Amino acid sequence: MFDGYDSCSEDTSSSSSSDESEEEVTPLPSSLPIIKNNGQVYTYPDGKSGMATCEMCGMVGVRDAFYSKTKRFCSVSCSRSYSSNSKKASILARLQGKPPTKKAKVLQKQPLVAKLAAYAQYQATLQNQAKTKAAVPVEGFSWGNYINSNSFTAAPVTCFKHAPMGMCWGDISEGVRVEVPNTDCSLPTKVFWIAGIIKLAGYNALLRYEGFENDSSLDFWCNVCGSDIHPVGWCATSGKPLVPPRTIQHKYTNWKAFLVKRLTGAKTLPPDFSQKVSESMQYPFKTSMRVEVVDKTHLCRTRVAVVESVIGGRLRLVYEESEDKTDDFWCHMYSPLIHHIGWSRSIGHRFKRSDITKKQEGHFDAPPHLFMKVKDVDAAGEWFKEGMKLEAIDPLNLSAICVATIRKVLADGYLMIGIDGSEAADGSDWFCYHATSPSIFPVGFCEINMIELTPPRGYAKLPFKWFDYLRETDSIAAPVKLFNKEVPNHGFHVGMKLEAVDLMEPRLVCVATVTRIIHRLLRIHFDGWEDEYDQWVDCESPDLYPVGWCQLTGYQLQPPAPQSSRDSQSSSSKQKKKAKSQQYKGHKKMTSLQLKEELIDGEEYNFLQGASDQESNGSASYYIKQEP
Repeated sequence: MFDGYDSCSEDTSSSSSSDESEEEVTPLPSSLPIIKNNGQVYTYPDGKSGMATCEMCGMVGVRDAFYSKTKRFCSVSCSRSYSSNSKKASILARLQGKPPTKKAKVLQKQPLVAKLAAYAQYQATLQNQAKTKAAVPVEGFSWGNYINSNSFTAAPVTCFKHAPMGMCWGDISEGVRVEVPNTDCSLPTKVFWIAGIIKLAGYNALLRYEGFENDSSLDFWCNVCGSDIHPVGWCATSGKPLVPPRTIQHKYTNWKAFLVKRLTGAKTLPPDFSQKVSESMQYPFKTSMRVEVVDKTHLCRTRVAVVESVIGGRLRLVYEESEDKTDDFWCHMYSPLIHHIGWSRSIGHRFKRSDITKKQEGHFDAPPHLFMKVKDVDAAGEWFKEGMKLEAIDPLNLSAICVATIRKVLADGYLMIGIDGSEAADGSDWFCYHATSPSIFPVGFCEINMIELTPPRGYAKLPFKWFDYLRETDSIAAPVKLFNKEVPNHGFHVGMKLEAVDLMEPRLVCVATVTRIIHRLLRIHFDGWEDEYDQWVDCESPDLYPVGWCQLTGYQLQPPAPQSSRDSQSSSSKQKKKAKSQQYKGHKKMTSLQLKEELIDGEEYNFLQGASDQESNGSASYYIKQEP
């Protein structure tokens, strides 16, 4: 691949022996493409003279970097191939992605104006790509600086199956080589150089230019899925020049030998990587689609809403009766809160009929196959019944797991759940969970996993004991075997950084940290905020994203709260305890954009002691069992 590299500078006095002592490249996972020394020619200008075009392969480069006195060829191999005019050489050039010899001659005859026009077109293409993947700047916050200065680690992209590239990230890891723009260069045109991944943080990679070895002075962060990162070989097939950074320009007398030794056998991105990124960011939901979504003012019912916008798979839904389109609700397209039109009627769920008698022009129902499917359940045998007790995440206060009751059993495995001690008289705050939901748990789950269980409001017999409460309320616990005990190998660990939706204000995506792991349940802490704002979230929640997701999709990221906001929320929480709202917005955080408002009666149960903060597979023994 690198046969034919010539020295970038002939007048340097730097020793070339250093490239002989380079360490062998450590093999990386075999699923990524291996860079081979297959005869392909690269050229890289040194910025000291005008441009030239190889008459054999059509490669454009700086004249001084070309071979021979006439500077007609980029390498010895091109010169020999041209001289022999062999059919074999011509075929080889085509196989390696280069223009055929005849086309190369045409390129050589093109005037400079034509080349500049082609370059201008290329720059315009890059700008258009940048617009479609525009990063949303967050003033004063940089994920790279945040991670570097605190030695944080980020959850890998493979933890987020719903995110772009989550299912096809492969073995992208430290040591993978890529071609990126060379920012340490005085040339007026955009040039590239090869860099290696030093550290990964979600989609973001800390890169170091080849040749800098242990020198980190020019290391930089870049989104791997961005438009400026390419697999090694892209410059050759695209006719783009490779230029060593100015800082190390005279470090080696033979850059060809250096790169051959450094890159042969290393791994790079798949050649279709950018295509896969583009495909993974195509979303089936379109604007003007109609869906059924939870009514944020009455959780017990759904309403019709229309998709107003789609960003990174997140939907801004506007309730159909909202004339000014300000009454909206944000959720992911895979959220369990949205359903196809007719879903509520099919399972017996409460539904608010719209005052609009017929669809507005241009609106159409979203096809049912676009929505997430729930697992089939067998309700014919032993099943959940009204009045059974359980533990559930409070949808109005996601930091709490509460004592709860099944208020109604719907069709297809859906249940209406009420939080004991804080239910509205009309049941308007009942919440719909599926029987397989990871947000409901059997009686005793919190105690066995050392989680604080929130007792019913006003309950006086503290500490709360399930045995006493079941006796007092003449209730039974929902059978343990009916709950979802599946724990996937999610890959999360305590301390990992990520970007997470504040489900109490679901339009916000914030800088967050995993602080606890209980089997498949994650405790998400929003950096800069007090623990009372933490939220319990399932490991497969579509509201969790890798570091760099906001930048990739163009969504606004909320940085950690500044000190002034922290002081304000701290004093506020000391003065009074926040009351739970009827609306699907609990604790509200003050963001960088705005400071916002603030078991069977008579029988005994023994708890099976299980490990807390599980970080891997295995359901362990975190339920209770009934003694015979």
